Amino acid sequence: MNIPIDRIIIEEGAHKYSQTHDILRKLNKVAIEKEEKGKTPEEGISSRGMDKRTLRLMPFQGQFLKPCPGTKQYICCGYQILNTGQNCPMDCSYCILQAYFNQPSLRVFVNLENALGPVGEIIDRHPKRVFRVGTGEFMDSLALDPIAGWTRLLLKFFSGRHNTVLELKTKSDRIEGLLSSPYRNRIIVSWSLNSPEMASREENGAPSIRKRLLAAKKCQEEGFIIGFHFDPIIHYPGWKTGYMKTLELMERYIHPKRIIWISLGCFRYMPTLKPVIRRRHPGSMVLNGEFIRALDGKMRYFKPIRIDAYSYMKELIETWAGDTGLYLCMESDEVWRKSLGWSPGTSSGLSDFLDSRVNMIFRK
Repeated sequence: MNIPIDRIIIEEGAHKYSQTHDILRKLNKVAIEKEEKGKTPEEGISSRGMDKRTLRLMPFQGQFLKPCPGTKQYICCGYQILNTGQNCPMDCSYCILQAYFNQPSLRVFVNLENALGPVGEIIDRHPKRVFRVGTGEFMDSLALDPIAGWTRLLLKFFSGRHNTVLELKTKSDRIEGLLSSPYRNRIIVSWSLNSPEMASREENGAPSIRKRLLAAKKCQEEGFIIGFHFDPIIHYPGWKTGYMKTLELMERYIHPKRIIWISLGCFRYMPTLKPVIRRRHPGSMVLNGEFIRALDGKMRYFKPIRIDAYSYMKELIETWAGDTGLYLCMESDEVWRKSLGWSPGTSSGLSDFLDSRVNMIFRK
């Protein structure tokens, strides 16, 4: 997967960080612009599109490590987000970032290395707690890694902490940085999966499902623990056959005993995303289903549709692999029980379940 960058914008203060200079050396033929904060107004997505050919190097002024913003109406996994950047070179039709940030361009937070010390202090203050940390909430964890060098910065840092795991969530097959690193312990590489049809139609610029699974296979062979996330599951004519094709590919390439977890989540969206999808992806079919406004304000498939989807995926996955740490992302206790046959009951219950998977897979 190529990463075409036509322009680099360097924000005020970015030049003093080594990551900036590492990136500029890799992209030494790309035009560079300097921008002083507050001097150059930035147009939003509505006027410029996502602008995925511009790379913006900037210091992040916020909190680098923070809890995943779940809602009290649904069971949340207790994930911790490490902010390394924003936006993604891929252009999935359903991507929440189109509405969540009204900010174009690919953004890399070049003061990450400096922030790792304070992040480590937070983690080390709670030695008996399991920190499940991920970088894939506001961007793809690996798609820009050949440029940004996140694996070089992060794998050594997290592999040495006994109460932490780092999960790198991706649709990418850019695993060069992973494979060149000597660090494997406490590292999880997980892939977002869909049916091959939906991947081809709705996940624009992303590698095929087969290429993702071949990358996962290679990571397994090189000693990495892996995970998978079927999120969003999209309900469309022939969806059962479509997702069965993905499970058939998983059976061909993946060893189930080195999977830490698989999550399931049906397509849901904030109402503000709908006009963005209609405008930017007029051929998309993700909005064609039957939706209702849910307790968290998002549009979701009707409950029986979600229960049917999760029940079907559970049957496929367990027939192939048995116990894979299957869990639901942001669903109610009722949906858990009716689709998976059990429920953690609360967000803390789900967090305990996933922590137990970490302790089982990564034995101290």
